[in-house]
Amino acid sequence: MTNSTQRLCTLALAVLTIVAPAITFAAQLSSDGKSSIPRDIQQLIVVDYRAMQNSTAAMELKDRVLPPELKRLENAMKNSGLKVDNDADTLAFAAFRVQGGDATRIVGIAQGQFHTREMLANFTKQKTKPVVVRNNSIYPMGAGGMSVVFLNQTTMVFGDKDAVKAALDARDGITSNFLANGEMVSEMGTVDSKAVWSLLDQKGTQTMMKGVLGDAAQLADYDTVRNRMKSSRYTMDFQNGVKFDMAVVMSDTITAATAATLMKGVSLMRKTSGSPLEKSALDQTTIDSNSGTLTVSYASSDSQFATLLSSPLFQSVVR
Repeated sequence: MTNSTQRLCTLALAVLTIVAPAITFAAQLSSDGKSSIPRDIQQLIVVDYRAMQNSTAAMELKDRVLPPELKRLENAMKNSGLKVDNDADTLAFAAFRVQGGDATRIVGIAQGQFHTREMLANFTKQKTKPVVVRNNSIYPMGAGGMSVVFLNQTTMVFGDKDAVKAALDARDGITSNFLANGEMVSEMGTVDSKAVWSLLDQKGTQTMMKGVLGDAAQLADYDTVRNRMKSSRYTMDFQNGVKFDMAVVMSDTITAATAATLMKGVSLMRKTSGSPLEKSALDQTTIDSNSGTLTVSYASSDSQFATLLSSPLFQSVVR
């Protein structure tokens, strides 16, 4: 697993724990947002930022599990005078492969109603000089290595400078962007009505499933299953409690059934060593397969979910 993938997987877990359970909105990307994501993504996570900001408890959880990358971003934005806490509606994070290699980078996209004139005036006041790429001005944010570019008044792209440049190349048609990835665009249509959703390609799916299965990933059966994973997606919904749904697309029905059997075995093993709370959570998890797709569903009350976050089971997943 690359460092970028590890960071994004941790970020995914962070996002899942910081969204407020009181309100549910759809987290949808605009055309500008989609076109700013390079085509070869390994994982895309999109979250309704308004929901996250709506709960004191959620913000406390965020502070506890937020990965260093996002903490750096928040501090850089605050130091640059960007009021993302007040202005952002949707946040997206994409891990994409660099052309000509297996290395990955992470780019972030924020959507909302931004006071771009005030932000640019603040950069001028601080004598912050941008790097100009075609008609785009990339502004450095502090000493942490983060940069930001404003596509328009409603969309900004952030990340390290190379990631932002790659996003601009995708948006400006220099390289292919997410909209040219027919499979991922099709998958997006099944999940983007949720407050939190994520898409993973084959490699991203293999990485995620290895973490989920733990020691079971060392079994011979897992090698067969891993090589036949095609893609995956997950969503979270916060209406009437917490609901998590994951679907892993396999190459055939037999492989999907084998994967479901492996996961059920892992669940049984964890029940034997887990606390009563963890056993209850596993009892509320349904694992199945249907038409070549492994499905995992979990549902609980808000309070049960909040308590589970401090359990050893959750901490082992985060680690």
